[in-house]
Amino acid sequence: MKQLLTGNEAVARGLYEAGVSFASAYPGTPSTEILENAGTYTEIDAEWAPNEKVAMEAAIGASIAGVRSFAAMKMVGVNVAADPLFTYAYMQVHGGFVFVSADDPGMHSSQDEQDNRNFARFAKICMFEPSDSQEAKDMTRAAYDVSECFHVPVMVRMTTRICHSKSLVTEQERVPAPPIPYTRRTGEIDSVPAVARVRRVIIEQRQKKLQEWSETCPWNVEEPGDTSIGIVTSGAGYNYVKEVFGDSVSVLKIGFSYPLPMKKIRAFAEKVDTLYVVEELDSFMEDQIKAAGIACHGHDVIPNIGELDPHIVAEGILGKSYAGKSAPEHLCVPRPPVLCAGCPHRGFAYELARHKDVVMIGDIGCYGLCGTAPLNAKDLGLNMGSAFSIGHGMAHGFAMSDQQKRIVAYMGDSTFFHTGINALMEVSYNKSPVICAILDNRTTGMTGHQDNPGTGYTLKGQEAYAIDIEPIVRDLGIRHVRTVNPQNLTVMKETLDWAFSITDEPVVIVTKYPCALKKWTPLDTGEFTRTDATYEIRQDLCIGCRKCLSTGCPALRYDTEQKKSSISQADCAGCSLCAQVCPVSAIVKKEG
Repeated sequence: MKQLLTGNEAVARGLYEAGVSFASAYPGTPSTEILENAGTYTEIDAEWAPNEKVAMEAAIGASIAGVRSFAAMKMVGVNVAADPLFTYAYMQVHGGFVFVSADDPGMHSSQDEQDNRNFARFAKICMFEPSDSQEAKDMTRAAYDVSECFHVPVMVRMTTRICHSKSLVTEQERVPAPPIPYTRRTGEIDSVPAVARVRRVIIEQRQKKLQEWSETCPWNVEEPGDTSIGIVTSGAGYNYVKEVFGDSVSVLKIGFSYPLPMKKIRAFAEKVDTLYVVEELDSFMEDQIKAAGIACHGHDVIPNIGELDPHIVAEGILGKSYAGKSAPEHLCVPRPPVLCAGCPHRGFAYELARHKDVVMIGDIGCYGLCGTAPLNAKDLGLNMGSAFSIGHGMAHGFAMSDQQKRIVAYMGDSTFFHTGINALMEVSYNKSPVICAILDNRTTGMTGHQDNPGTGYTLKGQEAYAIDIEPIVRDLGIRHVRTVNPQNLTVMKETLDWAFSITDEPVVIVTKYPCALKKWTPLDTGEFTRTDATYEIRQDLCIGCRKCLSTGCPALRYDTEQKKSSISQADCAGCSLCAQVCPVSAIVKKEG
């Protein structure tokens, strides 16, 4: 049966067909939907982990136990999971182990543009690169056979375009994978130096075998065409090449991209007049091809910054524009991302920005949008779970350089569980005078409302123990802690004033209210009061001061001719922040 699937849905289908039993992940765009879809198969025990390192370790544990297992993450998540990955690469894999790195060329939803193909070479494992949904499914399925045949962790490198684009996929039945009974084999899976030194030699032998297999594997395919131009390409790059050239040039499509089939590439290069390498992002293949003494063009004509497209490929190789279709620019209205109407982070950011001489440190999540006008409540942000650690270091730097500034560092609930707990431990242990805020919107918001250890539910919707944040904070040694509803600006202001009054030790504020877009759970309805009311602006009372607009709510409008504000009833979530800031009480709850 054929289905129209995204690449992420196709990977999940590949897991099912390959007989995978266990899958773990931390949600991160563009990889999130893989685990969400894997969880729809009853045969797969799919779960959210607190972070990528834990997801990788749990999947490795299942592999060691003898069943086929899987982990998924976006590219920066592999940084977090690199420790167990590099060590497991030295071990003898028994139950097939595969993981996805979902890269983000163009940084559509990421803080950097790293090319994780480099991890395959760095960790001495092997790698597949699908170019559409059918390959995403088929390569995922094939990766388990490779993993068990060569006893190696296998990486499937996806990109945003492959993850989220849809194409037809022919589905097959699940092939159960009998578990491999666990036996004690210390010499193969214990990572002490004495064992690792022996394994170090073995993995080099394994790489040679993988190199030989790469030369004949069915995923590295030559597509003959005119020999004046030959193109070696992989992943999404293949689609752009085919869109520009069709069958008019010779193409070597690389699907199993590490180790590279260098003999096949050399033979292909000898058939063509000029060889080009089209890849996103780094010169991963190009450097290896040149190191092998094969002349080629790559990033001398194709940029290594940003996502490729047919226009870039045509311009680089042919020196002329691609006659494709694009939307007229006047129809593309700029729409910068903003906090949603009713977002509980808005009240915190609004009151925080009113304090002076403050360095405001954000983190990875929806609240990363607090730094833009009109909220202006963020100076910087680095990486997942870093806000408290950055704040701790800055506090030391300010003290040593006699700079009189306070620091407020904030992150979300899922981020706190991810890596924020250790960071807060650092602040507490070393008694940093940092104000730390944990913005608990009762879900993992930015990636699409996935559950986390604080929500009370698992990926499969089963009830779980809901971890309460405030007791954790107190157990870490923080004496000054308050939990507040950020929708109440009076309480939010008083709480921040209280926090700023404490200057010699750490303070933690927990803001707690569900995401405006979240489907409330029984736990939410038992703890919070929800309103379905919306607000409106009485035009006879509005003085056009635009104070309401300073909240940054996208439901608000301002008529420059009438010099009056109004509220879009379709967008209003009834949070009442605009009513709380209006100096003339012109904003009222709508009746009826």
